[in-house]
Amino acid sequence: MDHPAERASFNPASKLDGVSRRQTEEIGSQSRPSAALIHETIRAEGEQELERRWWAILLSGLAAGLSMGLSLVVQGEFHGVVSDETVRRLFAPLGYSVGFLVVVMGRQQLFTENTLTPILPLLHHRDLGTLANVLRLWALVLASNIAGTWAVGYVLGHTSIFEPRIVEAFIDLSRRTVEHGFSATFVSAIFAGWLIALMMWLLPAAQGSRAQIIVIMTYVVALGEFSHIIAGSVECAFLVQSGTASLAQYALDFFLPTILGNIVGGTTLVALLNYGQVAAELEERGES
Repeated sequence: MDHPAERASFNPASKLDGVSRRQTEEIGSQSRPSAALIHETIRAEGEQELERRWWAILLSGLAAGLSMGLSLVVQGEFHGVVSDETVRRLFAPLGYSVGFLVVVMGRQQLFTENTLTPILPLLHHRDLGTLANVLRLWALVLASNIAGTWAVGYVLGHTSIFEPRIVEAFIDLSRRTVEHGFSATFVSAIFAGWLIALMMWLLPAAQGSRAQIIVIMTYVVALGEFSHIIAGSVECAFLVQSGTASLAQYALDFFLPTILGNIVGGTTLVALLNYGQVAAELEERGES
């Protein structure tokens, strides 16, 4: 008779007949993590985030906002020193990945991560208490992220630590945040939210390749010039601080369509769809 813990295992060999315990473990070590295991790993992280103290969330979110400034700085440096347009178009977006590497590997709180991670506990519990905790987390992380991006934007806009050609590169890169209409920015933000949440879904299975996953997925965001609420806020805040854009443009042309698109892309296209594919399996395991 099987032990209940064995029936609930995520090992794909756990249901095979005629396989010893050692063989089951060997098969498990060679297999890719199942979608259910990835889901439960991320849900566990989400439960932990929802229980964090408010001041710890604010400090982590502020650190993430500041760190995301590296995406504009490094991409701007690449953009400013590469003269060939084709090479620049392909090479400069690599700099965009630097901020994400620091934030994700350093476990700092980034808003677009939270369109996936705490949503899985909400889909599991489906109660008002968890919803309130998710909204609290979102508000704290978003506010602290934005504060950090405006601090970086202020420094870039009011100091002369970078050469004029690099500052011009910052402006060239940042203009795209306010160039498009509401609907175009909204759709662009859906792609960004989808890609970042998808990146977070892939990380538990990546193990030793996590840095490569972060670079690849964020490179695609930069290459496609998709609108990301935190990375883009650094750029748009810099435009406001340097007098190139207005607060109204920041709020209406960038912030509102981007935040809505990122939430739709991360929550709907990743959290809900990936939850849907494992919900039945998780319910069966819970009953066993």
